[in-house]
Amino acid sequence: MVARVKGKTALVTAAAAGIGRASAIALSKEGANVFATDIDEVGLKSLANEQSGIRTFKLDALQADDIAAAVEKVGAPEILFNCTGFVHHGTILDCDEDDWDFSFNLNVKAQYRMIRAFLPGMIENGGGSIINMASVLSGLKGAPNRFVYGASKAAVIGMTKAIAIDHIKQGIRCNAICPGTIDTPSLRDRIAELGEEMGGYEKAREVFIARQPAGELAGPEEVAALVLFLASDESSFITGTTHVVDGGWTI
Repeated sequence: MVARVKGKTALVTAAAAGIGRASAIALSKEGANVFATDIDEVGLKSLANEQSGIRTFKLDALQADDIAAAVEKVGAPEILFNCTGFVHHGTILDCDEDDWDFSFNLNVKAQYRMIRAFLPGMIENGGGSIINMASVLSGLKGAPNRFVYGASKAAVIGMTKAIAIDHIKQGIRCNAICPGTIDTPSLRDRIAELGEEMGGYEKAREVFIARQPAGELAGPEEVAALVLFLASDESSFITGTTHVVDGGWTI
């Protein structure tokens, strides 16, 4: 099966590393015209060097002016992948109002702003696919010390379903991806922090691996394959759904 995205315009946020980067590459390899964005301009330059044809520019999804400028630059994409996110560590007692606001701003409001900015053009062009990064730690599962992260990702799922039902007649599909533990730079940073408490990086890594019954971590390319499918014409009958990639964690 070849994913039909050739010639379509795709906009990917948080594309300098991890799942966003792997997704931008996967879409580009299948012939999409990819705009990859991030606040990490060094990472974006590396991405452009790795995969020719990808156009990159700095975009802070927390800044309304940056998003407005992105609309002028990109126009109306057929594919929008909202990949921004932040993992706060702690319980409700460790989460003050600033922590709450930052997590909801980056994990939810940034996606809201991107969709609200690009949706009119997508509708005018006859539709498109919106893919939102959620998590199994949401309305699907809880985990220790993931209070505000889980709450914010649950909000992403609710927003996804609302957009899907409101705009299905206008050719818009909106789906959420819910990864488990994926081997990304962000995860490796968290493992390193935990390793300082546990007496070693490998000991901490085993804790994260043990959460998946599959007994291993997924790579970002495995999630990117799902992004590619949800962006493509092959998934034309799929909208308002959550897609779990977690090695059996939620079984």
